[in-house]
Amino acid sequence: MVQENLQASLADTPVVLIQGPRQCGKTTLARTVAEPLGYGYISFDDDNLARAARADPIGFVTDLPPRMVLDEVQRVPEIFTSLKLVVDRDRQPGHFLLTGSADVLLLPKLADSPAGRIEVLRLHPLAQVELHRRRAGFIAQLFNADFKPTSFERIGLSLAEIVVAGGFPAALTRQSARRRSWYQAYVQTLVQRDVRDLARIASLDVMPRLLDLAARHTAHLFNVSELASPFGVSRPTVRDYLTLLERVFLVDLLPPWHTRPINRLVKTPKLHLNDTGLAAALLRVDAAGLHADRALLGQLLETFVFQELRRQASGSPEALAFYHFRNRDNHEVDIVIERGSLLAGVDVKASGTVRSEDFRGLRKLQEIAGERFVGGVVMYDGEASVRFGPRLFAVPVQALWSE
Repeated sequence: MVQENLQASLADTPVVLIQGPRQCGKTTLARTVAEPLGYGYISFDDDNLARAARADPIGFVTDLPPRMVLDEVQRVPEIFTSLKLVVDRDRQPGHFLLTGSADVLLLPKLADSPAGRIEVLRLHPLAQVELHRRRAGFIAQLFNADFKPTSFERIGLSLAEIVVAGGFPAALTRQSARRRSWYQAYVQTLVQRDVRDLARIASLDVMPRLLDLAARHTAHLFNVSELASPFGVSRPTVRDYLTLLERVFLVDLLPPWHTRPINRLVKTPKLHLNDTGLAAALLRVDAAGLHADRALLGQLLETFVFQELRRQASGSPEALAFYHFRNRDNHEVDIVIERGSLLAGVDVKASGTVRSEDFRGLRKLQEIAGERFVGGVVMYDGEASVRFGPRLFAVPVQALWSE
């Protein structure tokens, strides 16, 4: 679906940007789609090309052929003004296809906005539906409240193995014992290259340690004080560091869902790592250890379900927004998805059983949202899809990628 969206974007938009974390498949996607159409290719990971583009951005862009892929464009934000000038002279669709391993449009060095000329596609690590070659239909089922009584084969330890593996293609090609080394090298490269490119940081050594701590806090409310306390740096500094980790797509802050008249709702975002394979490597936990530690499994499983839903949503033709819900009486829903005026909720629990009280957060959300609420599920480590009330269901986690 993402490939189809890219092809459609190139057919009607002058500049298309694919952005997402390093090693998630951006370059492969760009070249797969662009090379048959006759695009040239340049990567700014080549330091000589990057220096040349920074030295004379107008001349560099003017000399490019009519259709080009410019890879890792976040390393040369200076060329965006030149791209804008070239595109304004010739508004042909698909003029430039860019990739970026940082949120390019938020870069402080971006001198001129390309708004109106650019379409941005977000690419994530691989979703389970892609790995199992299945159709991504879970979100549509959720908004249709369409979960029939169904039995699944319980996956048990395999669920922990799926969570620990994550979705980065290069990590998945390695044996489980070797994945941790790949992730350690991955983090080191990001810190030494991409983070250093984005900002001048006095204590670069804090960044890997902060990422380790963020892994321990995944699926928790974002608490700057707790994250700052081990490092001897100020809360604003840690917040700035977390912003950098967001910009290179290593962490996500899930905003709270709220309506203005409801004053008893908690309005603090939730912290999630962008991939549970990365989180497990940082926490130094394997599948057996995760399966045995049910509290940690609950954390990582919530992050896993959130990221899986986001990955499926990236291929959807409809705009979907993600939130979490919590009020001061501790009613909470881990994931709230909004589609237009409609919303649905997903709670996650690392248990083989579900009880009626596990739906208290979804029922409260249903009460507050009224007719806007179209469906809610508790995802669990079980075998059967079961109805627990009007538009409320218990659904096994593997329903995310099962047909």
